[in-house]
Amino acid sequence: MLRPPGYPQVMATVTSSSRQHDPSVPVPAYGSGTIADLVPSALAVLGIPGEADRLDLHALLGAAPARRLCILLVDGLGARQLADCADAAPLLTSRVAPATAESMRVIGTGFPSTTAVSLSSLGTGVPPGEHGLVGYLMAVPGFDRAMNPLRWRLHGEGDHVDLLAELPPEQFQPRPTAFERAADAGVAVTRVAPGYQAASGLTRASLRGGRFDAAFSLGDLAARSVAALATSDRALVYTYHGDLDLTGHVRGPDSDSWRDELAQVDLLAATIVRDLPEDAALIVTADHGMLGIDDPLDLDDRDGVAADSDLLDGVRLIGGEPRDRHVYTREGAAADVRSRWAETLAARADGRPAQQFTVVERDDAIARGWFGPVVTDDARRRIGDVLAVATGTSALIRRSREPLQSRLIGHHGALTPVEREIPLLGFR
Repeated sequence: MLRPPGYPQVMATVTSSSRQHDPSVPVPAYGSGTIADLVPSALAVLGIPGEADRLDLHALLGAAPARRLCILLVDGLGARQLADCADAAPLLTSRVAPATAESMRVIGTGFPSTTAVSLSSLGTGVPPGEHGLVGYLMAVPGFDRAMNPLRWRLHGEGDHVDLLAELPPEQFQPRPTAFERAADAGVAVTRVAPGYQAASGLTRASLRGGRFDAAFSLGDLAARSVAALATSDRALVYTYHGDLDLTGHVRGPDSDSWRDELAQVDLLAATIVRDLPEDAALIVTADHGMLGIDDPLDLDDRDGVAADSDLLDGVRLIGGEPRDRHVYTREGAAADVRSRWAETLAARADGRPAQQFTVVERDDAIARGWFGPVVTDDARRRIGDVLAVATGTSALIRRSREPLQSRLIGHHGALTPVEREIPLLGFR
């Protein structure tokens, strides 16, 4: 079973009380087994004082010391999906035992299991409750529309707002990043990614530090990554590849297109490994997995969810994404909204089996440790008053408000193993 130590099997449930502990929903292993622990561990391998190898990368990379590290982040490469596609990815699955996949090193995302949150955890080296980027769409004080941190803009229709000016990324996420710590310690830090990311709000907030090298193709991504390793005798390279995630969203994570794209990712990794300097290593990981959705529920269609219940009563804003909805309520309405959402999602009005969601209030989610052991005041204000998190294979879409996203086949964001478990692979 491909599961980090301590992970229970995810079961289908809807909580009946906002304070009832649900053992079927795992808590991310912050501090010892998540994507937030990767770069600090890499800095420890590179000998930076004060950093701890939380993930035991020394064991992953072998006895020979590594003075140069390249971290290849493959957007959407779930550990379970990878283990099922050994024929498409011979290098990436070369350390996986046949059929069982028990030998693959697996870590977890934080919560939610979504790109902006995971990349912020990777870049800062801390859980979402500390870096404050807590969802795909999240409320920010002073605005009546949700913020999309991937685009650093307000979501939906309305007047144009220059959010980079109104919410400067360096102030929105003010703590030094792990890349900045590395650069301050004399490590040559390079971020290799598509050019549009160079000055994006998310990069400025969570991935700043060192220099940025724009890549224009798959081959260029490999070549620029290897070249960046050669810039110093102690180097850290962060390389981002995003096409696998896009393919999974549009075609589905079980599609032939996804497998073919995975083969290209495997070639990318093999090309980097082929050209690694002797004292260098490649670490491959991801920001989340993905699953295909069946029977999505449309929050904008009252009859599509429950004919006798209006889920929007007391709600001022809906954020998050289909697998993890942050519901921002009117003052004093959180308890009623939580109860109504839990009851509605537990009892389908059309007679079909109930979909599986855990519905909790914000304080409960924080107390469970979903966002980490520390949650700042800023992060707390950005988390939904109520959270509806999928534990089955459904999702809460909004066809009229989010038409493009609602048509996607693949989704992520929740706490199921297929969404949260990501590979941690090392190559010399």
